[in-house]
Amino acid sequence: MMLMLVVALSLPAFGQLKGTLGKLRKQAEDIVSGETPLSQEEVGAGLKEALNIGVGEAVSFLSAEDGYLGSSYKILVPEEAQNVVSKLKNVPGFGDVEQQLEEKMNRAAELAVAKAKPIFVDAITQLTFQDAMSLLMGDKDAATRYLERTTTQSLTDAFLPIIQESLDEVNAREYWRSAVTAYNRIPFVQKTNPELDQHVTEKALVGLFGLVEVKERDIRDNTALRNTELLQKVFAKQD
Repeated sequence: MMLMLVVALSLPAFGQLKGTLGKLRKQAEDIVSGETPLSQEEVGAGLKEALNIGVGEAVSFLSAEDGYLGSSYKILVPEEAQNVVSKLKNVPGFGDVEQQLEEKMNRAAELAVAKAKPIFVDAITQLTFQDAMSLLMGDKDAATRYLERTTTQSLTDAFLPIIQESLDEVNAREYWRSAVTAYNRIPFVQKTNPELDQHVTEKALVGLFGLVEVKERDIRDNTALRNTELLQKVFAKQD
């Protein structure tokens, strides 16, 4: 009986000792390997640094001339406008309506996307440690999807008036109105008036998030792009 009592009393202490030994062993392994444990602050700061780099590069690329127009993120004429474009090719003065329209839409997006960075930065700043660790150890597009969830509405609200202003700056909406007017004068066609504003806004954001995702995957997969000690240390954990 006494022996059983001694064993029972020893079990909690043994469990604590085992846990302590485990921690000491891990610390010893880290020292031998040259690694030091990541702090919460480092994980948060590292992921925020990576996101800021990715967002900055994406915004810089797309806001440059031909950032949209000359890349795989090019915004095409909306599907509902294809009838207009197709019919107008045979109307004097509108033979190149599709090319003209696409250039103007993409130029508008390039002007607008420069306004996106502060909205992204605000979302990145609000990342908690739990968010950061979850994103770091998540899928290779986890951070992009987080930004998509938390910024799409704000970006849409901010982009729409900028897109409208940018479309006007490149004379796109006036050009489109004249094209639609010419189309609606064609006998027997179904009258239409598709709007460009929402379409350009949506497609501009699709392209922006698409490029941010590429940048995120790059830094996760390519150790050479981790050009600071903090990035190297933090992303080594997900390797």
